[in-house]
Amino acid sequence: MNVQWYPGHMAKAKRMMQENIKLIDVVIELVDARIPISSKNPDIDSLAANKSRVILLNKYDMADPKYNDLWKSYFDDKGYYTALINSKSGEGVKEIKDIVYKACQEKLERDRRKGIKNRPIRAMIVGIPNVGKSTFINSFVGRATAKTGNKPGVTKGKQWIRLSSKIELLDTPGILWPKFEDPAAGMRLAFIGSINDNIIQMTELALELILFLNKYYPDAIKKRYDIEVPQEMEVIKDCIGTLEQIALKRSCLMKGGEADIERAAKIVLDDFRNVRLGRITLEFP
Repeated sequence: MNVQWYPGHMAKAKRMMQENIKLIDVVIELVDARIPISSKNPDIDSLAANKSRVILLNKYDMADPKYNDLWKSYFDDKGYYTALINSKSGEGVKEIKDIVYKACQEKLERDRRKGIKNRPIRAMIVGIPNVGKSTFINSFVGRATAKTGNKPGVTKGKQWIRLSSKIELLDTPGILWPKFEDPAAGMRLAFIGSINDNIIQMTELALELILFLNKYYPDAIKKRYDIEVPQEMEVIKDCIGTLEQIALKRSCLMKGGEADIERAAKIVLDDFRNVRLGRITLEFP
């Protein structure tokens, strides 16, 4: 499945980030703990060259626990300052201030040597659509300052937010990159809802998800829908029977009693996105 989505406002947002990066001391990038590589925008690496970097693995409560620490260690080893967070509950968010200070230690020391005092650290918050950036900012700042939503594209323009006398945040719209070189990355982004569902073949996407789950989380579908799942599923057409079973179990029927697999597909994707299939990680370190 080949997914590409780069609306015009994302190109504009990238230009805005390029114009403001010179003002920034540290770039805080949120990634989705279920797909830490696929949700990490490669354009940020070139944009934030020579800046301190913080990676926050958000929604770790939705990811498979056995991979969370492995992914954190992966980014630690790459030289990032990292943390596992749940921006919705606020878990792990309080520690971010200390991480930002640590990431900017050299900058603060340079300022001190130059006699510059009380200049706040300026941090740019970046992340792909629907990664939970606005929810994180509201939790981090402690009040509702950024609009939140469960669909891509809620934050439209930049916002400067004063966290304290010591830290200022520049919020930016969620942006993807113009072309997904790895088709699997685009598909994973579609799984978690970072691609607009209106441009996606939802049935095909659900079949791809069932195929993945059958390989790595074989009990997830069986437990959720109380159906028998064939062991041997190697391509998505092998999963159609499973989607039909789900449709019948959930009374997704068309006229004549035929299984409505399109409705069933939406149920499967909604169940995955709301952790009803369990805590699942889609790529592994």
